[in-house]
Amino acid sequence: MKAVNIGILGLGTVGGGTAKVLQDNAEEIKRRLGREVRISAVCTRNAVRVKQLCPQAVVVTEPTDLVNRDDVDIVVELYGGTSVAKDAVLQAIGNGKHVVTANKKLLAEYGNEIFALAEQKNVMVYFEAAVAGGIPIIKTLREGLAANQIQSIAGIINGTSNFILTEMREKGATFADVLKQAQDLGYAEADPTFDIEGHDAGHKITIMSALAFGTPVNFDACYLEGISKLESRDIKYAEELGYRIKLLGITRRTEKGIELRVHPTLLPESRLLANVNGVMNAVRVNADMVGETLYYGAGAGSLPTASAVVADIIDICRIMGADSDNRVPHLAFQPSQVKELHFLSIDEITSSYYLRVQALDQAGVLGNIATLLAQQNISIEALIQKSVMDDQHAEMVILTHHTVEKNIKQAIRAIEQIPMVTAPVTMIRMESLNG
Repeated sequence: MKAVNIGILGLGTVGGGTAKVLQDNAEEIKRRLGREVRISAVCTRNAVRVKQLCPQAVVVTEPTDLVNRDDVDIVVELYGGTSVAKDAVLQAIGNGKHVVTANKKLLAEYGNEIFALAEQKNVMVYFEAAVAGGIPIIKTLREGLAANQIQSIAGIINGTSNFILTEMREKGATFADVLKQAQDLGYAEADPTFDIEGHDAGHKITIMSALAFGTPVNFDACYLEGISKLESRDIKYAEELGYRIKLLGITRRTEKGIELRVHPTLLPESRLLANVNGVMNAVRVNADMVGETLYYGAGAGSLPTASAVVADIIDICRIMGADSDNRVPHLAFQPSQVKELHFLSIDEITSSYYLRVQALDQAGVLGNIATLLAQQNISIEALIQKSVMDDQHAEMVILTHHTVEKNIKQAIRAIEQIPMVTAPVTMIRMESLNG
């Protein structure tokens, strides 16, 4: 069979890994596919790196030059970002070329436009590497669980944040100290905002939500809250109560609509997801027929991510001659069945809550707090009291039963008006992940 030619946009960490996988495992790929996959062109300004990794490839410096080449069958976009990458992907699709991308931001923000053009031009856009690196979660949602109605997804899908939270728990260190350590180790960027404030995880859970529930990609509906304001004492108190704090991406089908959110979350320490540490990722899917399944592995890195990129290339090579009716739809559902659904605002979700209240150590404070919670129909599941700073102040940690978020926020506003409460209340959401 005729060889398939690949054009790579960007030869950075993932691009270099992709070139290495295609070169080192060329025979294995050919055995599986029945044809050769070769890199015909690379767009980069580093010609020396191309010569090292894929010496047979032509070097171009402009994306347009690559996506217009007749000897490129599949364009592999590994630039990241949404400016140059978006234009290059749309132009490649317009030229009738299939696309593989690892760009979660591009798909979360412009996926609907990209997929619509791909349908029109009868080409495929594959994106396994855009979510959770080497973990095959996209293929699982699109194909492996196709017999199921998916109920919810919860994932640790940002390795930088998970590393920081793990170090804070294990060493009792402050957020600032661990962030610097993560930057020194290369796990965090010089500007870590994209990771620690939840944007990266938000892009990923947005894509998974669309695949799970058959909706257009809707990043604007995703609530984002990062980990930069977490204190080590909250992590310690949570552990004393049998919980661990993780930055979770969560999407859930409810009778009221779809939840789509990213925020620090208390998980029971007995849950497998609570024991995913360091830079590792894991995604937990709950579906009606199969029940709970968990997918664990490296969520980033050159070779794990490249593994997913090359798997997409192989999948496209297998079915590139098939008509659109015999391909897996981009968003798992037939395009005519991808429908707008109501997404809940964060105030509409139902959750349990961790509250830390600092107050003067005087009689009646706890009673006042309990009364204010009861007025919002919020019941207390557990409570511990800690001495703080001096003999005059105490901290109370309260775990609540399920309630609607707008109710807990109303109660917090009232609690902060109590004269004996001396600092803003800390609130962290809780998830049991029971079915």
